[in-house]
Formats: sequence, C-alpha cells, structure tokens
Amino acid sequence: MINLEKNISLGKMAVLLVVVTGEAEAAMQKQGKEFGYTLCKGKVGSMDSAKIFAAVETAAKKEGLVDQRYREEHALYHSVLEAYNGMCRGQDGLGTILRSAGLLFSIVRGNKLPGNTSDGEWIAVALYGNMGAPIKGYEHEVLGLGMNPI
Repeated sequence: MINLEKNISLGKMAVLLVVVTGEAEAAMQKQGKEFGYTLCKGKVGSMDSAKIFAAVETAAKKEGLVDQRYREEHALYHSVLEAYNGMCRGQDGLGTILRSAGLLFSIVRGNKLPGNTSDGEWIAVALYGNMGAPIKGYEHEVLGLGMNPI
C-alpha cells in the first residue's frame, strides 16, 4: 500500500501513477480521488505518434477529464506533446525513423496542489514505457511529463 503525502503535486501524482501497477495503482487512484484529482490510466503501443496522441485524447474524453471546449482540448494536446517530447528526448518522431514505443499513460486533472485553487485547474500527462528499434531487446525505458493550465 502506498501512502501519499497530503500535498502531493499534480505532476508527481501523474508520474507515480504511470509507473505503479496492481494493488499500489488501485491505492493511488483511491488516494488521488480523495485529494480532489480526476485520474485515468491506459496503455498504447505504436510506431506512429498520432496513435499515441489519439489514445491519450480518447481516454481523456471517455473518462470525462476534458470536454469539447477548445481550452480543454488545447491544454490536453500540449500536455501530451510535452510528455511525448520528453519521452523522445527532444527528437519527435517514431515510425519515420524506425522507432517504436510501448507505453503506459496517466492523465491527472486538478489543482497543482490539493486544495490550492489560486492557479485554477491543470492537466498533467505522463508517458512511461519502452522505446527503441522495432526489434525485441533493442528498447530502453522512457518517461515524459507534460502539464498545462486549463
């Protein structure tokens, strides 16, 4: 069981959620909701970056983390873009340069710190998994985080 500090930041919550599994993941989801965060987690694998973006956006809409308003979709898009850029170490692109990714993603929405409403709501996206040449054994771990105000 994971016991999170009561003032865990939005970004930290997204990063921790994306790397934990099993009972620890369930406990984090429960505690995150108690802290006022809206959370979801999913997975995607592809050589096409558009599929990664689409999977995260679809999950966010399906789980009610964003709606159809431009501000919300725009904040989500830029959060995914920042996380993707970090994961790719600044070299955006997968399939065109023969790299593939198998990723978990987490999306967390809320205040930057629980109970601190002064900055309004934010959205954080974390991407974690393996990336490399599309040959088993040629991959390595990657992690990216993006956050934007809504």
